[in-house]
Amino acid sequence: MKKTAVVTGGSRGIGFAIARKLGLEGYNVAIMALDTIKECREAMDLLEADGTNSLYIQGSVSEEKDRTRLMEETVERYGGIHVLINNAGVAPSVRADLLEMTEESFDRVVGINTKGTLFMSQLVAKQMLKQKYEGAKRGTIINISSISAEVSSVNRGEYCISKAGVSMLTKLFAHRLASDKIYVYEIRPGIIATDMTSTVKEKYDKLIAENVFPIDRWGLPEDVADAVCVFCSDSFLYSTGNSFDIDGGYHIRHL
Repeated sequence: MKKTAVVTGGSRGIGFAIARKLGLEGYNVAIMALDTIKECREAMDLLEADGTNSLYIQGSVSEEKDRTRLMEETVERYGGIHVLINNAGVAPSVRADLLEMTEESFDRVVGINTKGTLFMSQLVAKQMLKQKYEGAKRGTIINISSISAEVSSVNRGEYCISKAGVSMLTKLFAHRLASDKIYVYEIRPGIIATDMTSTVKEKYDKLIAENVFPIDRWGLPEDVADAVCVFCSDSFLYSTGNSFDIDGGYHIRHL
């Protein structure tokens, strides 16, 4: 049976790179994002050109009805879900000092990044538990977090908090699902060239030029996608709950 992967926020950037890589690895791919099908037509055409069997659903992981629709339509079309990539995420609309952060901004960011990840994982995990084993494990859940889970940025505190929450969610679901052979991992991208980082390009260009990052270049969405595919494979059958930094070595403390 051909395996199926669900990728939230998969219409662009890191999410699309993951969806495309998984498609090339032989997965059916179901994507949910806020973009209309017209807005992501080019991306979906690329998947079709690759030969990927894909499904696109417009919606938000922060909404129960959208999460349910994604799961139900995916199972109806493909028969099951074997991989969940919780990639959907947002940054604050306005980068505000911690002392000026609004409740509205906090609720929006945490509602998508943390709450959405939690309840999407819960929903898909229950579906995975109904399915027979396909290979050496029943399923894989990968949370796309951020170096901001540990690195403080006082002008976007709600984002850091939301990603720190994703780190704990990874451990909780890994603990709960390990005996059922559903393994859960966290990928922490660093400075990746996407729409989200394009507004602060000058800042990060400067840091790269100053050798703040041991690997002195911007990360690419494909760098994250490559790591995701490794964890989706059967290469890590005695590991779960791990976090992995895709950050050019930024996590290394150095003098």
